[in-house]
Amino acid sequence: MAKAKTIYSCTECGASEPKWQGQCPSCMAWNTLVESIEETPTNNRYANKFEGLAQGGALQKLSSIKAADIARQPTGISEFDRVLGGGLVEGGVVLIGGDPGIGKSTLLLQVLCHLGKSAQAIYVSGEESPQQIAMRAKRLGLDASEVELLAEINLEKILATLQTHKPNIAVIDSIQTVYSEALQSAPGSVAQVRECSAQLTRIAKQLGITVILVGHVTKDGTLAGPRVLEHIVDTVLYFEGDQNSSFRLIRAFKNRFGAVNELGVFAMTEKGLREVANPSALFLSHHDGQVAGSCITVTMEGTRPLLIEIQALVDESHSPSPKRLCVGLEQNRLAMLLAVLHRHAGIPCFDQDVFINAVGGVKIAEPAVDLAVLLSIVSSLKNKPLDNKLIVFGEVGLAGEVRPVQGGQMRLKEAAKLGFTKAIVPKSNAPKTKIAGLEVIAVERLEQALNQLRNS
Repeated sequence: MAKAKTIYSCTECGASEPKWQGQCPSCMAWNTLVESIEETPTNNRYANKFEGLAQGGALQKLSSIKAADIARQPTGISEFDRVLGGGLVEGGVVLIGGDPGIGKSTLLLQVLCHLGKSAQAIYVSGEESPQQIAMRAKRLGLDASEVELLAEINLEKILATLQTHKPNIAVIDSIQTVYSEALQSAPGSVAQVRECSAQLTRIAKQLGITVILVGHVTKDGTLAGPRVLEHIVDTVLYFEGDQNSSFRLIRAFKNRFGAVNELGVFAMTEKGLREVANPSALFLSHHDGQVAGSCITVTMEGTRPLLIEIQALVDESHSPSPKRLCVGLEQNRLAMLLAVLHRHAGIPCFDQDVFINAVGGVKIAEPAVDLAVLLSIVSSLKNKPLDNKLIVFGEVGLAGEVRPVQGGQMRLKEAAKLGFTKAIVPKSNAPKTKIAGLEVIAVERLEQALNQLRNS
C-alpha cells in the first residue's frame, strides 16, 4: 500500500503547501501551516467506506423521523453516570482530560472491570506496560479477568484490532501517544492527534463501539492538541482536583447526549476512586462557632445544587495598590462588586486588601454567588459573624438590585434538607409555599440584605 502524501494546510484560510513555511503565502498569517494528509479522488483511503455518496443522500422530513430515547449503559459508578448523562452511549466518543496522576486511568480501569462482566471491553495502553496495569488492578482489588489489554501506539494496528474483535467499549490511554504511519510528525503533534482521533471516531460510529479517549492537559488546564479534537468527540470531561487532596471532581464541558456542567465528586482511596454521597459536605468548613467573613451559598452544578462556603478576609492595606485576590471565583467580578458595595451601600474598600476563597477548591462561574460574596466581605470588614445556619444567594446588578437566579426552589430545598434555617434570597426566588424549617427573607436591593446583617 502506497504511503499517503502529506501536505501542509493553513488553519486560517485552508490553503495547501507542499512544504512547511513560517508564513502562509495565501493569507500571510504566521505559524498556521500544519501537517495533514492529501486526499486524492483516484487514491482515497476511505473511498470504499463512502461508496454512493456521489449520487447524493435521500431527503426525509424531520417530522417523519421517530424520536426515541438513547439507550444507556451504566458504568457501575453513579457519579460518573451523572456526568455522562445517564451512562455510556453505543457509538459515542468520550474525551476525558486531566493532570497527570489525578486518577483518569484508575477510574477507567474500574469502569472497564465492571463493564467487562457483561460486555467485551478492551484497554489500549500507550503509556504503561501490561505489568503496570495488572499491578494497579491487583492493588485496587479489581476483578480484571474479563478485560482485554492491548499495549500498542500504532493507529493502524489499533484500528485492525477493533475491526477484528468489535468490542462494546474501548479505552485509548492516551490519544497523545498514538501515531499514524501516514504522517511523518511525532506522536502528540497537532496533525497526529487530529488524524488519530478522527479515525478512532469514524470506526466508533461505523461499528457502534463506545470509545473513551484519555487526553493530556496543558499548563493552562486545557486539553493538549488541536481545538478540533473537542469538536470531533461527543462528550468532553475534565478531571479537576489537587493532587495533595483526596477529592476529585469530574466536570462535563460538552455532552451531545446529556446536560453540560454536570459535576461528579469522588474521593481517592487505597481501593481507587469512591463516590461521595454528600458533596456539599466537602465545601463547608466545620467551625466550632460563628466566624466573621464566612457565608454559605448554594450554587448549581448542572442539575445538582451544592452548598459552598465563601470566605472573605478584609484587612488594611499597607501598599499604594490594595490587593484583590480570588480563589475559585472570577477576579474581575470581585472588582465590580466592590464598586457596587461602595456606591450603593456606602461601604468603601479602596484602602483594604480583599481576599476571597471558595472552600474545597471548587470553581464557581455563575453570578448567583454575588450576594454571598458581598455579605462575607462586609462581615469580615465589620468583624461581625453571620448566622452559621444562614444561606445566601442572588445576583447583584450594577444598580444595586438583587436579581433572581435559576433553580431557586431547588437551592432552598437542598439547604433545608441539610439543616439550614434561614435564607436571604432575591424576591423573585421567594417560594410561594413555605418550606418547612426554613425562614426565607426576600430582598430586592443590596441595602436590604445588608440591613438584615445589621439586625442579626
